[in-house]
Amino acid sequence: MEVALKSAKLIGAGLATIGLTGVGAGIGIVFGALIIGFSRNPGLKQQLFGYAILGFALTEAIALFALMMAFLILFT
Repeated sequence: MEVALKSAKLIGAGLATIGLTGVGAGIGIVFGALIIGFSRNPGLKQQLFGYAILGFALTEAIALFALMMAFLILFT
């Protein structure tokens, strides 16, 4: 029973970290959109950068939640 529980924890933690792949893609999309938006309208640099930082922070929060879940699964 002990081995099954430990292996289930490891599998669960690994599955919880799958969310990090989506976060990596999301951050790339956010900054790619920033570059495209800036190249189309350089006058909106400050506003676009503010939106990009907000998008980055929200996307990074998802990564932290995924890591937190993985660590909770592993160490509880």
